Amino acid sequence: MKIFTDGGKKFRLGFGILGLLALGACTLPRSGPSEVEILAGSVENGGNTHIVLVDDRVANAARFTERLGFPRSFLNAGNVSVDRINPGDVLSITIWENVDNGLLAGVGQNATSLPVIQVDQLGNIFVPYAGVIRASGRTPEELRVEVTALLSRQTPDPQVEIRRQAGDGATVSVIGGVAGQGVFPITASNRRLTGMLATAGGVSLDPSVTQIMVQRGNETGRIWLQDLYDNPGNDIRLRANDKIIVREDRRFFTVLGATNSQTQVPFASSDPNLIEALAHIGGLDGRLSDPSGVFVFRLEPAEIANAVLQTDEFTTPQRVAYVIDLTAQESIFTAQNFQLQDRDAVYVTEAPFVAWSKVIGAISGTVSALDNIATIAGAL
Repeated sequence: MKIFTDGGKKFRLGFGILGLLALGACTLPRSGPSEVEILAGSVENGGNTHIVLVDDRVANAARFTERLGFPRSFLNAGNVSVDRINPGDVLSITIWENVDNGLLAGVGQNATSLPVIQVDQLGNIFVPYAGVIRASGRTPEELRVEVTALLSRQTPDPQVEIRRQAGDGATVSVIGGVAGQGVFPITASNRRLTGMLATAGGVSLDPSVTQIMVQRGNETGRIWLQDLYDNPGNDIRLRANDKIIVREDRRFFTVLGATNSQTQVPFASSDPNLIEALAHIGGLDGRLSDPSGVFVFRLEPAEIANAVLQTDEFTTPQRVAYVIDLTAQESIFTAQNFQLQDRDAVYVTEAPFVAWSKVIGAISGTVSALDNIATIAGAL
């Protein structure tokens, strides 16, 4: 049986294949849903996502900045005395006696250096012939006076020297993004936060995305490193056993769709906006992107959703898709005012001509195939 016996059948076959191409165009490879498909999932169309066109009011209503800072108890704390002895500190004690055969000195000697003594966790030390003595909370001079008085009962007019060497008690630990992590004694030069960071070799991370956390007992404070540079009031006075953690900002957003980069992007500043985010990934792809269809998908807390949508009905988080038309008047300023949040999904739709280009490419390839079929049919 012959096929394609006349031109009419050949053309009908051609139109049939073109029809199949038109139906299958929606299945061609693409970067994600179209703007029309996103809008179809809106609350107004029976979906569960609020589609919100961003203007200055919406940008301001959607803004949320986490307030970082130190507790008032940190800010108001006075200077810690670097002379006060703490549990864990190490003391060196030398005793001179005015007799030939003293209590502690050897034959022919009148001075004795005791082995290094560490203050125990109860704050006490033991000195031969003086007994157990409370050292914690005292200065070396106060402790010297008491040791001298106690030894005077055993040997005439003893002379005592006590030197404090910072040990495990009067120390601060510094970990994270510094040149030299470690446990450092508090001294007169580093009893403030900046001094201790310098003692640890300085911060090795980008100041614009670095946070400083200080843990003190049950309290914790956190600031941006840049705020430490800009505000001297954040240069808090340290306390023994403080823990300083230097870490990079762990927030990120995800970029999808018709952009030069589809990836997960860490925040490049403490308060990035949409324009900064797009610039960070190299901007929109001029060959593919539709600048009128830039979406930011976010799960908004109820209070923010109420402010954005100008209602008070929501008590649970809401799915919101913010759409920014970068071709509109003042849109660049609006996008600069629109703040990104942690785990936002930035999605850029494809320009309408991109889908048509794909269809035309598929069709032109098929037309060549039709010509080949027609040639074969003519031969038959």
